[in-house]
Amino acid sequence: ALAERHYDIPGSKNTRLSEKTIEAWYYAWLRGGIEALEPKARADRGQSKIPPAIQEAILAAKRENPRRSIDRLCRLLERRGQVAAGQLTRSAVHRLLQAHGLSRPSGTPSEPQEHRAFVAEHAGDIWYGDVMHGPRVPIAGALGKAYLVSLMDDASRLIAHSAFRPGETALDIEAVLKQAVLKRGLPVKLVIDNGPAYRAKTLQEICARLGIHLVYCRPYHPEGKGKLERWHRTFRDQFLGELEVARIGDLEDLNARLWSWIEAVYHRTPHGGLAGQTPLARYQQDLARIRTLGEHAPRLDALFYHRLTRKVRKDGTLSYQGRFFEVPYALSGRCVRVVVDPHSGQA
Repeated sequence: ALAERHYDIPGSKNTRLSEKTIEAWYYAWLRGGIEALEPKARADRGQSKIPPAIQEAILAAKRENPRRSIDRLCRLLERRGQVAAGQLTRSAVHRLLQAHGLSRPSGTPSEPQEHRAFVAEHAGDIWYGDVMHGPRVPIAGALGKAYLVSLMDDASRLIAHSAFRPGETALDIEAVLKQAVLKRGLPVKLVIDNGPAYRAKTLQEICARLGIHLVYCRPYHPEGKGKLERWHRTFRDQFLGELEVARIGDLEDLNARLWSWIEAVYHRTPHGGLAGQTPLARYQQDLARIRTLGEHAPRLDALFYHRLTRKVRKDGTLSYQGRFFEVPYALSGRCVRVVVDPHSGQA
């Protein structure tokens, strides 16, 4: 009868007690009274079961770079061959760091949570896009901020493409999208932010030509952004946290390191949101369903050209980004359709 009742248990979401639990408590009470039911402190409290040599390695790695998370510390020691894969548990490492005053200080922003109310059924169904501010590195001979533009597949968490760009304009986003479809085919939907760069008509036209359904997040309700925010957190922790920015030669150097890390580490690391699968393995399950470029492949460059309307001046020229181009004089005073390669500036 007692096991069938519901109880308000402090610190627990459970409301029921099993028969075995009630029986164990009853016999404990018979043996020692109410004191026998009081919580007992762990006999090994304050002690670590991690071998002393490994403890020293963990503490040294943490002191070397205090930004290293527990996961990074575990992987670092595994790569060095100091511990076997899976030998260290998060709880054991956390207790060790806490005992030495090296755990993450209180008040640190909590890790973004993935919003899993909806997850695409198959890889290629939905991609999410976002931009993150990156480090300052040499760009075109001067120190400037780099922006990380990323496109993530919803079902597999695979990064279709990600690149550091000199800006966060529509042109930067289009450049990343082009590389993404070259590598990973065409998504059914592309869900992006509602900012001005994403609202660019050129991006809308490119998606229409490729048959991609472009969807904008509602203002202040960025559905799906939790996955990308989690990716950004992982990226800051594992990539930027270990990056020696002073050694970066330029944007190409930074991107080469980024792509190496994505393909060799992120895509091949088991993901908590995928029941332990790696993003690459999950993506490969649906390869047969991925929409390939098909007939778009031979003319992909042309599909990414910008189509603009310009009025021809009286001298038979038109302007584009501060430059003037000659056109047949007979078109003077008329509006014409101009097809431009935005990356080369050629019309």
